[in-house]
Amino acid sequence: MDFKSLKIGVLGGGVSGERDISLLSAKEVYKSLVSGGSDVVFIDISTSGEEEVKELISAHNLDVAFIALHGEFGEDGKIQRILDSMNIVYTGSGPKASLLAMDKILSKKIFSDNNIKTPDFFVCSDSKNIPDNINYPIVVKPHFCGSSLGVSIVRDSGFLKEAIEKAFSYAPKIILEEYVEGRELTVGILGDEALAVVEIIPKKGHFDFEAKYTKGESSFVVPAKLDSVVYKRTQSIALAAHKILGCEGFCRVDIRLSRNTIPYVLEVNSIPGLTDKSLLPLSAAACGYSFNELILKVIELALHGKKETQKV
Repeated sequence: MDFKSLKIGVLGGGVSGERDISLLSAKEVYKSLVSGGSDVVFIDISTSGEEEVKELISAHNLDVAFIALHGEFGEDGKIQRILDSMNIVYTGSGPKASLLAMDKILSKKIFSDNNIKTPDFFVCSDSKNIPDNINYPIVVKPHFCGSSLGVSIVRDSGFLKEAIEKAFSYAPKIILEEYVEGRELTVGILGDEALAVVEIIPKKGHFDFEAKYTKGESSFVVPAKLDSVVYKRTQSIALAAHKILGCEGFCRVDIRLSRNTIPYVLEVNSIPGLTDKSLLPLSAAACGYSFNELILKVIELALHGKKETQKV
């Protein structure tokens, strides 16, 4: 497909706590498209005001928008609704699937209802309704955030209060989630294809914000060294999680593989990172996609049209 006749806008930045990461992702996408000769413009989304965003975007007469926004007003369906109202084609999932993937409570309930294993969890809307019978270790996380912001693994009751306060600083609800002992995996999804399984090996404890974005804090094995049956099962479950939420185009599915080799879906990232340290490009590279090919494929999938059918 010839993309050189299209005006492509790369939307980056945003207003969430992941703004800096979004700018890095958008920069890499922009550079990739420029190197391929595309007519491309970078648009810094620095507000969440609908009319202001429409003005920013409409000034460029876009044929397609590449959304490289992470977190709130990027992955929660809001920017997608605006682009729909402007009749502009955009990459990735539509408003409903984006919201479902972003909201860990909704997505985990959908996984459970559809026989996709996910760790057991308890929802807290304030710090007073914390259960007494907690089995440690436990994962404490905001229900509506990305890049592992506000996430803690608590191994005894002495650190629980601090972890809860930290999570509440990012979202009005938090999740206390069963900690699955095992291996940290992630699977990229491109179209209807599950890409290579990546194993993540953090140097310190777990794959938190620092481990994700600090060079040398984690190592990666791709493709992950798993039994072939377990490997294919992990890919299959990742693709099922992507589809059951109604996601489109691309995503990344984070999975915890238990010690008895059962994959548990942690979350679906509808707009995964696209930096030089990001996992989706790593997963795609193991399947033969260069970074430039990955970006063009994402745009090609967007041009095939939205077809969200997921009913909630």
